[in-house]
Amino acid sequence: MFIIEKISHAIFLFPGSHLQHMEPGNDTQISEFFLLGFSEEPALQPLIFGLFLSMYLITVFGNLLILLAVSSDSHLHTPMYFFLANLSFSDICFISTTVPKMLWNIRTQSKVITYAGCITQMYFFIHFAGLEFFLLTVMAYDRFVAICHPLHYTVIMNPRLCGLLVLVSWIMCVLNSLLQSLMMLWLSFCTHLHVPHFFCELNEMLQLACSDTFLNDMVIYLTAVLLGGASLAGVLYSYSKIVSSIRRISSAQGKYKAFSTCASHLSVVSLFFCTSLGVYLSSAATQSSLSSVTASVMYTVVTPMLNPFIYSLRNRDIKRALKRIVGVPAM
Repeated sequence: MFIIEKISHAIFLFPGSHLQHMEPGNDTQISEFFLLGFSEEPALQPLIFGLFLSMYLITVFGNLLILLAVSSDSHLHTPMYFFLANLSFSDICFISTTVPKMLWNIRTQSKVITYAGCITQMYFFIHFAGLEFFLLTVMAYDRFVAICHPLHYTVIMNPRLCGLLVLVSWIMCVLNSLLQSLMMLWLSFCTHLHVPHFFCELNEMLQLACSDTFLNDMVIYLTAVLLGGASLAGVLYSYSKIVSSIRRISSAQGKYKAFSTCASHLSVVSLFFCTSLGVYLSSAATQSSLSSVTASVMYTVVTPMLNPFIYSLRNRDIKRALKRIVGVPAM
């Protein structure tokens, strides 16, 4: 993160960039933005601080428990839990790109974020948001193989393929976030530098630009269709095959057992995809910044917080491993 911030800071200082106030007679370079957050009411700041600090600590602690459970229990060294561990790591990083800075701003009563810090935050936010989509798609494919091709599961989902799927996901996300961040560096911004959000959200930053954002918008739509659309199509295809396979099972117990293996993942997929889609639909339908900020909280904060609860409460293996970690006898 330090390296990328230095790179973005260096590009910002490059003489050929257009990172300037567009005020007549003023060629001062932009050095900071102001994150307006949720509310400017002083009385609400302690409540917002306490609420988001609690959610952040719950998210980090819960996902660390999942990582510890998967790494310490040999019974969980399977493809499904390997992907779950990567998702938990991504959840920790995802929420850490936005909430700590917001908490720091509330604590210091400052709304400032440096230009380099804003670009860095944007890079990591886009990266880990995309990684969530890819990992959930990979996990859907894993459940598809487990239910539709159970006899060939260990052969198909071998360690090499699992590692390759995660590696490709990381590479795709790095390239996408790098492209989006570098394109932001060449936009000119006006004197109005107040971001009506609690982090440097890409769409909000584009609305502050004075220069033409047509190319940026096209890249956003293209990547959303190619990457987001491909992820959604992969999930839908996997679960259509899973549902078709479960319907062919004759016994009710067999159907329940097959469905229970993907129920947790289906819950997380529904929560993340629906909230993410809801944010952009709501932002397109209304111009209210507050509604957009509130909707963003659902997939940036609430979803990473709920993931450990969903997997631990609905998964017998995870619950057994967690009980072993805290010293409670497993039943």
